[in-house]
Amino acid sequence: MVEKVDNKRPLEEEQVDEKNEGNKRVKTTESGFGTRVLKEENNVFDHNAWDNVEWDEEQEKIAQDKVAQQMEYPVPEEEQELYYKDPASFWNTFYQKNENKFFKNRNWLKIEFPELFETSKAEAGEKKVFEIGCGAGNTLFPLLEQNENPDLFVFAADYSSTAVDLVKNNKQYDPTRSLAFVWDLTSEDIPKDIEPGSLDMIVLIFVFSALASEQWEQAVKNITKMLKPGGLVMFRDYGRYDLAQLRFKKNRLLKDNFYIRGDGTRVYFFTPEQLEKEIFNHFDIVQNSVDRRLLVNRQRQLKMYRVWLQGKYRKRLPDSSCSP
Repeated sequence: MVEKVDNKRPLEEEQVDEKNEGNKRVKTTESGFGTRVLKEENNVFDHNAWDNVEWDEEQEKIAQDKVAQQMEYPVPEEEQELYYKDPASFWNTFYQKNENKFFKNRNWLKIEFPELFETSKAEAGEKKVFEIGCGAGNTLFPLLEQNENPDLFVFAADYSSTAVDLVKNNKQYDPTRSLAFVWDLTSEDIPKDIEPGSLDMIVLIFVFSALASEQWEQAVKNITKMLKPGGLVMFRDYGRYDLAQLRFKKNRLLKDNFYIRGDGTRVYFFTPEQLEKEIFNHFDIVQNSVDRRLLVNRQRQLKMYRVWLQGKYRKRLPDSSCSP
């Protein structure tokens, strides 16, 4: 039996490290990709999660057929403009309704993105980090909470003004160590408070999926302009044929692999090839991984196949023309 996914709201990474079993909340320990592999199907309910669960040809065909069915019933053409005109308004509504529920401590950040927390060490020196699509500050606050570096400064932006207000009203927000503001990654230029070539790291966690494909080029242009040579992009987002994609019903598809949820927010499902060859093709690829996981609810005997993409992309140094 497969768990239903609620497409009325974004499904984020908290499902990786925290699962529900009936009314009992079960914590699991993240230990990186590929550490728990399912070798015998009979053992599937022995643990809450399995890594690197590859699909067979039959599962792949089922997923392709579901997407083909979705393409037959897209969002009516006369309604599509609504979701392209002002996408931030839907996120404002989302945060207004979920302001006390949205913040999740991303426990996996330290394991998957240790470079991010290296900037917070006392001896790290001057570092500037920018969390784009900051939401309620799910990366900003964990980073600052353990910061020992007097020369670390963290920028945080979201195109939802409601989200930025949540960050600024959080008792942990410290304007001497951070700056939160409204900004759209696809804007014609970078934020006025960030100098070109000044950032050591940009964090993009479940951000790019909210963009239409025609916006990718400008987004990457802004990212490139802000990063120092050698600066890193930390990326995590939805992968092709993730359960969330396959559960969409009729009239949710805007265009290929790009959908609207019940609350009007948008979501795209990527392949690693797109990230490497179309989006970050002018960066050196440090990591470009597929995180395939089978999450299970042992009490209810449910299976949930999730697919996330994780990447680390380095802005090339001058005269660097190819990946290492």
